[in-house]
Parts: sequence; C-alpha cells; structure tokens
Amino acid sequence: MKPTNIISRSLSVLLLFIFSECLPAQDIKGNNGFIPEVGQKGKDVVWVPTPPELVSLMLSIAKVTPDDYVIDLGSGDGRTVIAAAKIGAHALGIEYNPDMVALSKRNAEIDGVSDKTEFIQGDLFECDLLKATVITMFLLPEINLKLRPRLFDLKPGTRIVSNTFTMGEWVPDYEVSTDENWDSWNTALLWIVPSKVDGTWKLGQDELSLKQEFQMIHGTLLTNGKSSSITDGRLKGNEITFRIGEALYKGSVDGSKMTGTVTTDSSKSDWAAYLQN
Repeated sequence: MKPTNIISRSLSVLLLFIFSECLPAQDIKGNNGFIPEVGQKGKDVVWVPTPPELVSLMLSIAKVTPDDYVIDLGSGDGRTVIAAAKIGAHALGIEYNPDMVALSKRNAEIDGVSDKTEFIQGDLFECDLLKATVITMFLLPEINLKLRPRLFDLKPGTRIVSNTFTMGEWVPDYEVSTDENWDSWNTALLWIVPSKVDGTWKLGQDELSLKQEFQMIHGTLLTNGKSSSITDGRLKGNEITFRIGEALYKGSVDGSKMTGTVTTDSSKSDWAAYLQN
C-alpha cells in the first residue's frame, strides 16, 4: 500500500473507527481507573494505538539506538516512547490528554523505563523539537503538512517516521509494510531531514548552481561559459550525491562547505565547493 493521497478528516476518522473494531483488546497495564477507548476524541486526532508490530518496525527503520533522543508526537498510552526506551534511547512523549499522560507514566514505571522516558501534556505544535534525533507520529495528512516546515528545519540527519500518513510533496526516503494482513495502518514511512544546499557554490573555478526540493536537487555546473545539467541529485542528511555527465559526485555538507570525491570511468579525485550566497 502506498498512501499517497491526502484524505479528508471525516474519512480518516471513519476509517479509524472501522479499524478499531479489528484490533485486539489492548493491554492497559496501569489504568488506575482510567481506560482509554479506541477512537476517543483528542485535540487534533482521535486515538487509535499503533500496533506493536508497527511500533517495532518504525523504530527499526529509524535505526534507533541508545544514543538517540526520540520524541513521539501524540504519544497516546506511551507505547512508542516505552518501546524506544527499551532499546536504550531516551524518549519524550507529547500528548494533549492529561489522563493519557498519567497512564503513560504508569505504564513506563511498570515496564521499568521511567528513567529513560518523559511524558508531557502539551500541544505538539508548540513544543520544542530541537533535541530530537528521531520523531515518530501517527497523525493525519493535514497535520503532517502543518508540521512539515518545522520538521524540515530540524538538524540534518534527524529521522522522522510516520504511521501510514505522508507529507505531501516531501516524498519518504523509505517505505515498508509489516507482514500482518491488515487493510490499513501497516505502513511505516521514513524521512531523513536533508542539509540545505539551495544556492550558488564555487566548485574550483566553476560555478555550481543548486535548486533543492526537499531531499531532491537539480541545477547546473557552469564551466568556461558552458552549462552542464545535474542529474540524479539527492540528499540524505548531510550526504550528497549527484552526476554531471558521466562523473559521479559524492560528498558531505558542512554548512557553507561541501567536500567529497568525484568518480569517472578512468579516475577518482577530491572535490570541494563553497557557498557564495
């Protein structure tokens, strides 16, 4: 399944309720009198828990390690945050419903990961995301689009994983589905925040002009008045690759400087480029 169409909130909510009927009863370990209901209303979306198999898949494709700081947007009962903490990462859940926040804290305590987790009651549009190395979410297409400018401006290399829903023209770097036989909510989408390279660069004595559309790049190289088109241009965090004719350029971006190697059929050499504007 490739969820490429933006669907309306009303259709999303209807499908969420249909899917909730197919879910097994959730193991709510620390309810203390509060038991969340699948489909219950939230500030921006209704609550439907991500199945454990997909939680594992999302964290897997994001390559979460103990060195990561994971932020889950709309963290619900805390399952994604807790799963990340069990890998060894520190993780924060942002949830608008205070009862869900309290439930998440109890669940984290029961699972023995309170020292690696934090849950806060707040608006996901207002919370600071700058510490994150990984963002996870199961929201709606229109909310993803509203968040997209903030996510795109995070530190290059930050991984963003969504359950099912896309971010419009910002196509995912990777997409995979679980082996479970579900009709919906079995797809994990990964984006890696790219460096910003839009502009004019000095490449030796030549002029490299780059245009960036999220992780895709195109442009021209001007050499002695002759213009050559860039093809196969792509960014993955601070890694950059592109071709000019038969030459393959690979390198890394460090602010206003790019360095790497250029390979042809007969040679391999170093290259460096410096941002001019």
